[in-house]
Amino acid sequence: MAAGGDGTLNEVIQGMAHSRVPLGILPAGTANVLATEIGMGHGVGRSAKLIPKCVTRRIALGRVECQAGCRYFLAMAGVGFDAQIVYDLGAGLKRLGKTGYWIASFAHALRRFPEFEIEIDGSERAIGSFALASRVRNYGGDFEIASHASLTQDRFEAVLFRGRYALPYLKYLCGMVAGRLSGMGGVSFLNAQSLRVFDPEDRRIHIQVDGEYAGRLPASITLVPNALTLLVPPGYTNGK
Repeated sequence: MAAGGDGTLNEVIQGMAHSRVPLGILPAGTANVLATEIGMGHGVGRSAKLIPKCVTRRIALGRVECQAGCRYFLAMAGVGFDAQIVYDLGAGLKRLGKTGYWIASFAHALRRFPEFEIEIDGSERAIGSFALASRVRNYGGDFEIASHASLTQDRFEAVLFRGRYALPYLKYLCGMVAGRLSGMGGVSFLNAQSLRVFDPEDRRIHIQVDGEYAGRLPASITLVPNALTLLVPPGYTNGK
């Protein structure tokens, strides 16, 4: 059992990957993205009552390899815009919960966002200033970005954003809030099992996994099938 947020779960799975021990979640963090995704809700008390009814589900994990080493993730890996926010987020703002992340996001609005290159499954190439490799539909616990992602499938939904300045991201934010991000210019949705992300100019472009800082580019993001046993509510056995 792990009581905490997505960062706590991320720490726990570093030692549980490839074991057969089931992982149960008691959400007590800021966003609780994974708990929201599988329907465990918020609050330790409510989730504790659900645990005896849960079933085991074998799932894949994501894995990031970069100059800082190798790290698994459950929900998502982000490169660029959101990882820069995680990197710059001080302890004081982090204590404010989601409000702290919004404050940090607006503080970055006047910055120039460096674009980098993404190689998808060893062939297709793309450019973006924010790349998200997601195993879950929701982002931050409040919005849905990767609407076709699922923990039950052996793939990521890769969402790639273009734009060097704040204006496109304001447009993306409006689309995200309205649930109309799909089909918006500058945003691409792809199914993938691996991403290679690099910056030809070798700038300090950062990576986050499950909301925790993980290092900087270059990096490879890959899927590791059959890597973790997760306790999920019975209604999630079909990926819903």
